[in-house]
Amino acid sequence: MKASRFKALLAAATSLTLLSAPAYAGHHEAGEAAAEAEAQTEDQRLAAFFEELFQRDLANSPLFQAQLGMKTERYGEWDDFSDAEAIRQFEETKDDLKRLREEFDYEALSEQSKISYRIFEFLQERAIRDHEYRFHGYAFSTMSNPMTFPVTFMQNIHRVDDVSDAEAYISRLNGLKIAGEQLIESIDMAAERGIVPTSFSFDPVITDASNLLKGAPFDDSGEDTAVLADFKSKVNALEIDQSEKDRLIGEAITALEGPYRDTINNFIAKVESIREDSHGPNGVWKLPDGKAYYENRVAFWTTESDLTAKEIHKIGLEDVKRIRGEMEAIMEQVGFEGTLSEFFTFLRTDPSNFFPDTEEGKQAYLDQSKAYIDSIYEDVDQYFNILPKAPLEVRAVEEWREQTAPIAFYNRPTPDGSRPGIYYTNLKDMTTKQKHEMETIAYHEGAPGHHFQIAIQQELEGVPTFQKFAFFGAYTEGWGLYSEQLAKEQGRFTDPMQDFGRLQNEMLRAARLVVDTGVHAKKWSREKAIKYMLDNNPMTEEDATKEIERYIDIPGQALSYKIGMIKILDLREKAMTELGDDFDIRDFHDIVLKNGAVALPILEELIDAYIAKTKADRA
Repeated sequence: MKASRFKALLAAATSLTLLSAPAYAGHHEAGEAAAEAEAQTEDQRLAAFFEELFQRDLANSPLFQAQLGMKTERYGEWDDFSDAEAIRQFEETKDDLKRLREEFDYEALSEQSKISYRIFEFLQERAIRDHEYRFHGYAFSTMSNPMTFPVTFMQNIHRVDDVSDAEAYISRLNGLKIAGEQLIESIDMAAERGIVPTSFSFDPVITDASNLLKGAPFDDSGEDTAVLADFKSKVNALEIDQSEKDRLIGEAITALEGPYRDTINNFIAKVESIREDSHGPNGVWKLPDGKAYYENRVAFWTTESDLTAKEIHKIGLEDVKRIRGEMEAIMEQVGFEGTLSEFFTFLRTDPSNFFPDTEEGKQAYLDQSKAYIDSIYEDVDQYFNILPKAPLEVRAVEEWREQTAPIAFYNRPTPDGSRPGIYYTNLKDMTTKQKHEMETIAYHEGAPGHHFQIAIQQELEGVPTFQKFAFFGAYTEGWGLYSEQLAKEQGRFTDPMQDFGRLQNEMLRAARLVVDTGVHAKKWSREKAIKYMLDNNPMTEEDATKEIERYIDIPGQALSYKIGMIKILDLREKAMTELGDDFDIRDFHDIVLKNGAVALPILEELIDAYIAKTKADRA
């Protein structure tokens, strides 16, 4: 429920959202609230408790508010990213968990409220465990640039519907001074503890940060820098006098030439100053307390506290072997004569496997991706009872942030649907975008993958607000990967090469189990991990390098996909076996989706309850 410090927001930049918040009740109101609570059921009391905390945290986060499409008196502010605030939130979290356990009778709750209780409890326990490692998460990396985050936020989140919104935009540009100082302080505090980002992160992060100072008002190239272009377009769309537009644009330029430029330059200077202190291109085993930190990350991303790195590594090796066999079968089906390694090389180099690296080629990629997503809706009622209300768009990543943007990702919609869900694809170099894997990625990032799960979660009714935004990596990414196989079961991937692309992407997730544990627990080198990826996947060397660097920078995250998918498939198989003819895949998907994201142990409890109820209903 909390987002603390710049890097935490960065990691969740595409998943935060929000609502306008009343002030936290003072002590003089507590007596009245207690008297009213006596007349409430335990469910109602718990719901009020959850909403109190959600609104409190919401009021404390202007960015979360804006993500939810709301405008409050803090619309022109950033969050407090200081370590003092992180510590304050930590103490608050401990108090929240204590109140939950002392003030509510779990056994008196309804089944639905028990689920909410368990989700909240799990989140608080996890946050408490994670606090001691708050400096281990790198302040910047190949996947998260704290300088591009404010720009994407202003472009995609900060709406300008009137003059006051434009002034709030300018206020945020000026406010980067304090936010930037807090960021630099956090970099210094981490460095003092021996925690400095990986050596390969420095150049791409500096490149993208420097790109933000290209264009007017920083040079005479004739084009506006990204933020100024965005601000001008929003202000010029307002129905106000030209003199007022000129005033606002002038004030924005002043902010850009002052706090905005200073913040970026100060950041670049700080990054350069610690370059020599980097621990190199190594996994977190190289950091102080690195072994314990990785164990913490494995538990965070898989939500399975009893899974060890050794066990996960073994699961990955076995899955890689299975998928290689299925790949070889398709290779023979399409008539390729040679080894699987030779087939990989063919796919990497065959010109017909790529769209032209032109604007027309990029548009063709976007159009085809949209067509794949549209096809899902043709028979969607055979697999789902509930569909997201929010629309879904397919967009290319903006050029100025291509260097540190992922290959593909999903940006959640606002709960009210005013901003759609967005499947972003990075088209920086079309010679790395293999045609045969685009269908799979569209299903994973769009429908029935992340868009179905995340949009439906936000649109849930009858659950506490916090539950609509809860995040569990293994659940979310597990659903995305499960959706790829589900699309196969729906009759997609009629082209054997597109089906090979599905296997290629499943292989990527299986290999992640091997290389993530390899670089962080077994002390594999970056080069060894890249080679393993290329030996088992036809991705290009550039993509393999980008992937491995991502895993090194975000330990454990790469484990969430396969671990989550395996759990969902195992639970589905269990339900099918025990229910027989009474099994309905639509009902199964309802159970998986209708509570939003949950930890995998909680998901297993939900499926077990679904199986028991279905059996009881037929008895």
